[in-house]
Amino acid sequence: MKTAYLYVRVSTDEQKRKGYSLPEQEDRLLKYCANHNIEVKGIFREDFSAKSFNRPEWKKLLTTIRKKKDRKSENILFVKWDRFSRNIEYAYEMIGILRRLDTRALAIDQPIDFDVPESAVMLAVYLSIPEAENSRRALNTSNGMRGARQAGRHPNKAPLGYANHTMPDGKKSIVPKQPEADLVIWAFEQLAKRLFSMEEVRRMVCARGLKCDSSSFWKLVRNPIYCGIITVSPRGDDEIEFVQGLHKPLITEEYLERYRRP
Repeated sequence: MKTAYLYVRVSTDEQKRKGYSLPEQEDRLLKYCANHNIEVKGIFREDFSAKSFNRPEWKKLLTTIRKKKDRKSENILFVKWDRFSRNIEYAYEMIGILRRLDTRALAIDQPIDFDVPESAVMLAVYLSIPEAENSRRALNTSNGMRGARQAGRHPNKAPLGYANHTMPDGKKSIVPKQPEADLVIWAFEQLAKRLFSMEEVRRMVCARGLKCDSSSFWKLVRNPIYCGIITVSPRGDDEIEFVQGLHKPLITEEYLERYRRP
């Protein structure tokens, strides 16, 4: 290897969790090239997720390689294979694209000799580890949010009329937010009177200052969270759960059900 392009990538999430940084990766790659007498033809710095190759700097790198008039083989160096991709399917597809461009992708910390057939096994391991990490993290997040709901907390973005709140123990919840909370209460009161259609009530409450389109309002008036109920989505053969929430309700269940009656 006489020349190489350097590719460094990090996502905001990775910087928070693992302390990855672009300068650190770049410094290690430059030292590697200096120690192995490799000429650096370009450095591409990416602050983007590796779930796919739809990344601005990676696209620029591919375009640079494709525009080359000479047909000399090229090399792309990065620190580890998870800098290249965190999806094994897309990774193999991109390796095939690079092979057709007579270009090799290589990780200095996880070297692969593509001329040795058995190296395919190690490549599969290196590529599968980051994808497994992503799946495990997603599962842990899902389980954590489900557990929060079962405990009566709303861990997602607060619905209209509420604001997200961190409790003293560090757990997430929601609290009423004014003036939206009073406007939501007013809307439910008008619906309970059964004098106006849902759209008429929406227009009236929007005239009072609530910002809510027809689709969002339709979901709002059917959301049990406003009467203090947290919904836990079913999993597998389980049935949907309704849990008493820890947050302050804006209305009673009577208001939620009154306008639904035929």
